[in-house]
Amino acid sequence: MSALTAQLESAVAAGDLLASAKTNIEALLAGATGNVALRSVTELVEKGEWTELNDRFFKTLAFGTGGLRGRTIGKVVTTAEQGKGGPNDRPEYPCTGTATMNFFNVGRAVRGLITYAKRFAGADRKPVLVFAHDTRHFSRDFAEFCAKVSNDFGCDAYLFEGPRSTPELSFAIRELRADAGVVLTASHNPSTDNGFKAYFNDGAQIVEPHATAIITEVNAIASERYDALPESERGKLTILGAEFDALYHARLKTLLMQPQLLQGTATKVVYSNLHGTGGHIIEPMLKDLGFDLVTVPEQDIQDGRFPTVDSPNPENASALKMAIDLAEKEHASIVIATDPDCDRMGVAVRDDAGKMQLLTGNQIGSLMAWYRVKTAFDLGWLNDTTRNRAVLIKTYVTTELQAEIATGFGIGLVDTLTGFKYIAEKLRKYEEAIPADKKGGDYRSLSEAETRALRLEYSRFFIFGGEESYGYLGSDSVRDKDANGAAVMFAEVAAYAKSVGKSIVALLDEIYTQYGYHLERGKSLVMEGADGAAKIQALATSYSTNPPQTADGVKVAKVRDFATHDLFDQEGDALPKEKMIFVDLEDGRSFAVRPSGTEPKIKFYLFGKAAPGGDLAEAKAKVASGLDSLWKWIEDDSKTR
Repeated sequence: MSALTAQLESAVAAGDLLASAKTNIEALLAGATGNVALRSVTELVEKGEWTELNDRFFKTLAFGTGGLRGRTIGKVVTTAEQGKGGPNDRPEYPCTGTATMNFFNVGRAVRGLITYAKRFAGADRKPVLVFAHDTRHFSRDFAEFCAKVSNDFGCDAYLFEGPRSTPELSFAIRELRADAGVVLTASHNPSTDNGFKAYFNDGAQIVEPHATAIITEVNAIASERYDALPESERGKLTILGAEFDALYHARLKTLLMQPQLLQGTATKVVYSNLHGTGGHIIEPMLKDLGFDLVTVPEQDIQDGRFPTVDSPNPENASALKMAIDLAEKEHASIVIATDPDCDRMGVAVRDDAGKMQLLTGNQIGSLMAWYRVKTAFDLGWLNDTTRNRAVLIKTYVTTELQAEIATGFGIGLVDTLTGFKYIAEKLRKYEEAIPADKKGGDYRSLSEAETRALRLEYSRFFIFGGEESYGYLGSDSVRDKDANGAAVMFAEVAAYAKSVGKSIVALLDEIYTQYGYHLERGKSLVMEGADGAAKIQALATSYSTNPPQTADGVKVAKVRDFATHDLFDQEGDALPKEKMIFVDLEDGRSFAVRPSGTEPKIKFYLFGKAAPGGDLAEAKAKVASGLDSLWKWIEDDSKTR
């Protein structure tokens, strides 16, 4: 070890190894069990793989918008990590590092969560935790490990029998009255990644003040070693399977506002779970609703390599190519695809010319928001007396078309920071605003109709929430974006369009005609590793310290710095500080800049619009041209910065 320490010191002195990486290497080796970590670090040092070591050790993983997330397979796989190999061509062991996903970091994270959950629950009972996982490399291993650690520390644990979606984990926490939960997933990230998404007792991702408190507990843990409680004091493990799936399935069906529309539709739909978890719920659900469902056989296979796509992300057109090709062959009207943990949904639909057209997350969300608000009035759920209690929720970087829809119907709209946990935080606020004596003893045991009546009388009725990155929610019983529920809601929109003799594309154009044409573009600059992270932060900081005065030849009308300004949402609630700059131009265009909380990239969000009326085709062309020009300016400006 002394020889290794000398090599590390020499590399730092030579500028090959970051000082922070050396500190983190020594901390990990001091607390690691087994010899994989030591052998891996030694091998990388001896081979002079300093970039790999910097990438693995430049930081310690911390909770972002999606919990922990990082590589679980290194760019350079060591002999010790490869070992005997694992399923689906993965190494036997996850990659060693403080900035990577492995048992060291997962163990610290779950022990910190357990410690906080036990303190929060009190000493009079055993806390309950729920664990789920997707189909990624090491996901099952991590989930089983977390459940065992929970039991060892005196907590009861529920573990799904196999891969399940993130939203079902959220539902399970609420349904089982658990104290916390975790899903092991990296959502739509590359196959080399994995993650640890932590949830609290309301079924939502961790927010403040819990996040800081949990991180404090995590940071206090320096070693993998721990002493389990005596067997008599340990927790119990319960496996969740098809019976629990049926409960979730039944709750999802209550999302239908006009179920009669789907009777006898026989619309042909192609669905792909992109090698993930969505098939457990969406396939039987769509068949149950009467759709003629076809799946993509090659992508039905649950495989953490995601072998048929470059990226298992339904935001990317390439991920839907096989499904669209199959739709052409089968003459299907709709394509639906979900990411590995089934919290995001992408869609393609057949337009009036018979061509398959991809919809953006903003378009999908706006269609569902419009339909659900309209139908709430049609059904009498909302009227002139109750409309002020209804609310749509979106993130700041989601299309302003949804704000126009809310205004048009005279209901509320609330913007939140990026991350569905902030939408869920609003749902908790609305639930807690209902007087305790009106909840019938247990709010979560009430039906969707019963909670709706309570929210309309005492609080706010959440109709729909969404974010531009293909995440949607229409239920109070789940507290995260839900592609299972989104498939149900979009199926109803499709059935409605068919009932009035319109294509979905034509229906969207009608919405544009009434509320104004809106177009958004999502762009990003990818910068990986330790060097990339530094560049991302430097670029983000430059927008804060030196905001643009003009952009693309147009004067800047307003700049909102979410990191330094004291900002409040439409309900008067203070917004947490976040590294995001929002720039509004005098000609109506806008753009936002923020570092991703889960991926090695800095994101840019571009917004353009045209007023209602006028020629829609002309408006579409003009707005698109304006955003193309704005992005070219941003690219050039970012290089200068």
